[in-house]
Amino acid sequence: MKLLKISFLILFFISLTGSKPPISSDKLNVLFIIADDLNCALGAYGDPLAITPNIDKLAKMGVVFGNTHVQYPLCGPSRVSLMTGLYPDQTKSKKLRLYVRQTIPDVVTIGQKFRKENYHSVRVGKIYHYHNPRDIGTAGHDDSYTWDRTVNPYGRDKIEEYKLKGLKSKLDGGTLSWLQADGNDEEQTDGIGATETIGFLDEFSKSGENFFLAFGLYRPHVPFVAPKKYFDLYDINDFKVPQSTDDYLNTIPKPAAISVRRKKEQVDLDSDLAKEIKHAYYATTSFVDAQIGRVLDKLKETGLDKNTIVVFTSDHGYHLGEHGHWQKQTLFEDGTRVPLIIAGPGIKNNKEIINNPVELVDLYPTIMDLVQMQTPKFVSGKSIVPLLENSANIVRESALTELQVNTGNGIAQGYSIKTKRYRLSQWEYKGVKAYELYDHFSDTSELTNLSEYSGYQKIRDSLVKILDIRILNAKKVPLGLGRQINNAKPWQEPKIIRSKPK
Repeated sequence: MKLLKISFLILFFISLTGSKPPISSDKLNVLFIIADDLNCALGAYGDPLAITPNIDKLAKMGVVFGNTHVQYPLCGPSRVSLMTGLYPDQTKSKKLRLYVRQTIPDVVTIGQKFRKENYHSVRVGKIYHYHNPRDIGTAGHDDSYTWDRTVNPYGRDKIEEYKLKGLKSKLDGGTLSWLQADGNDEEQTDGIGATETIGFLDEFSKSGENFFLAFGLYRPHVPFVAPKKYFDLYDINDFKVPQSTDDYLNTIPKPAAISVRRKKEQVDLDSDLAKEIKHAYYATTSFVDAQIGRVLDKLKETGLDKNTIVVFTSDHGYHLGEHGHWQKQTLFEDGTRVPLIIAGPGIKNNKEIINNPVELVDLYPTIMDLVQMQTPKFVSGKSIVPLLENSANIVRESALTELQVNTGNGIAQGYSIKTKRYRLSQWEYKGVKAYELYDHFSDTSELTNLSEYSGYQKIRDSLVKILDIRILNAKKVPLGLGRQINNAKPWQEPKIIRSKPK
């Protein structure tokens, strides 16, 4: 009789709210969702073409940060940085093929911290670096200390790579390629990942176990693959791709110019081809949005939305022809800026995008504060919970990003800070420093380098002082981190031997 009464109350609650009653727990859970190579081409960020209703819905439920930047605009270093709350100069990880514990073996990652606090830590898909798409279905450069369980989805997009269109005959994770795929969402790798994540939510709703559930999508990273229906959402003629001339390159430091011309096959694309590629990126983003929507719908259906913090972001930005460049690895806004949305119990919708500077290293201490855990002493990021409480609060004045560029005759070291209004980038090569300065009040595309303009000298000099302090602090040895290993050798790819076709 008691069981029937409880069942009736549950059904009554569902009829009123559309979701199950919350699991009884004093602790909050975390659903961490990270896309791969996703820029801010989203409806929630004001993009007029993007069709992303699920991410937009999440934005309306929580807080949208519009000035969030990565610490290194390349997958491997960025992900190591955000999972440890440390700057690349502290992680000693600035290359793709490095496992996190090759350079900082004693670190306690976010997921590992949750395990220590008796949470169930789960990874579905890509959280640490994978060679995407080559390593889909494998563990990639994962860290076994971080997780209790892991899932490595492998879908139709991987199986049917032979159907891809691309800019080179031999395609890899750094080559623009795309496909309007046959079949349905659930056959794609990210569709399978969403299904697996949904399964974990079902499990935790029944067991009542607290969790840190990380869902890492492989898209919209190349190849841009999505079922045809997502391509049909858009009119290809609506897309425009910026043009860039070689004259522009003479206005910026040589390392910056190299960073936006490093992939020769992507320079000066035919306009119709460029629109086709951009169309594919947007279609793939809409597909990603749909998979996130499936997971968020399940979160509400189970009632876990009542005690789960949702964090959504990307590992770095992405150029779609801006500055004459495609993909990442630049210190421009297109390369460093990422979406960040935080929603959940106790987090009120801010209604307006928060434009205070935020860094991805801030996620570790922010998540710790939200679930009322103590942040490890070594973490260098700052909690942005004060911004969740009041957008007028100031956590930091600038966001720091770094990048190393191979000039062909040595490595140039770049650092950049983004404030509310300005971006200052510094490039050092063979002992000589050169600068870029952009005023977002009049130049959000960062096309006019003001570093040598007389009217901006005081601003430049003040920002240089701030940047120098930021660099020094980012190099400090973190208290309680343990070992830092310099010059760790990246993992070498084994040769793949294939027999010749008969």
